[in-house]
Amino acid sequence: MKTRHFERLAGRGITFTELGFGTAPLGNLYRAISDEGAQAALEGASETGCRYFDTAPLYGLGLAETRLNRFLRGRKRDDYVLSTKVGRLLRACPPEERTGIGKFFDTPSRREVYDYTYDGVMRSVEFSLERLGVDRVDILYAHDLDVFNHGSEEALKAKLEELMRSGYYALLSLRDQGVIKAFGAGVNEWQPCQWLAEHGDFDLFLLAGRYTLLEQEALDSFLPLCEKRGIGIVLGGPYNSGILATGPKPGAFYNYSEAPKEILEKVGRIEAVCGRHGVKLIEAALQFPLLSPLVCSVIPGGQSVDQVKANRAILDTDIPAELWSDLKAEGLMHPAAPTGSSGR
Repeated sequence: MKTRHFERLAGRGITFTELGFGTAPLGNLYRAISDEGAQAALEGASETGCRYFDTAPLYGLGLAETRLNRFLRGRKRDDYVLSTKVGRLLRACPPEERTGIGKFFDTPSRREVYDYTYDGVMRSVEFSLERLGVDRVDILYAHDLDVFNHGSEEALKAKLEELMRSGYYALLSLRDQGVIKAFGAGVNEWQPCQWLAEHGDFDLFLLAGRYTLLEQEALDSFLPLCEKRGIGIVLGGPYNSGILATGPKPGAFYNYSEAPKEILEKVGRIEAVCGRHGVKLIEAALQFPLLSPLVCSVIPGGQSVDQVKANRAILDTDIPAELWSDLKAEGLMHPAAPTGSSGR
């Protein structure tokens, strides 16, 4: 698999594989899978050449990190890139009070406690290292600093300010000491990422679903700011929760919920343009983010070996340049979206 090297600070370079592996599905997201199934998916990703693995305490309330432990054990630490997240601590609780009921299945009985303070960041890192069974991670992302998770602009602002007033200095210290190579935020909205970039010295943002074949609003201000600051982007959710993989069929998912009519219609128009060029919607969706030089890696989810290998095969698909120009001509793609060589 092709790689992309990111080095914002001298001596802190990170070499990403173009496809990373997002471990939320290994936390039994939407359905439970066995330990053996999780291990097989990770092994399958490794066989495709993937060497970047992203996780978080939230994913299965510690389950995803624990399952990564088994996979990483015995592997040379310098042979892979590993990121996890901070901002949530997990507390034991009665089963009926656990976080993620109806979203994560068969998980430990834990509830999330948001904590973006200095101590909260340091404790989160300590717990993650223990669950992962490693002595260091490469990247830390402050997790879910967005309206979607905190409920209102006012609540989000309070959490952003808590991070910048306190937890941010833990991240700086860890980077300055060489404990981590980079830090940033893992967020479902580009606006808080822009606010953070304007207020601190961030290296990378894991942006979920907000720079895809369907959505490119981030090109208006956020991505140009990243280019100016030398900030890299890891792109999560390239299929916008599924609709860019399944197409606009009834019940298709967008942003973790059933897609509304206007999204179904737009995806249908995009799919029609792809069809005229003999390209599958899923193929265009996965390759599109990699056309941007800011994107270090794309991390689609995968719960099975077949899904992982199918994503890898898409990278070898030839997509004619005319597809991108036709999407722009029909107003289905931002006019500033990069569509040149992806470096592969």
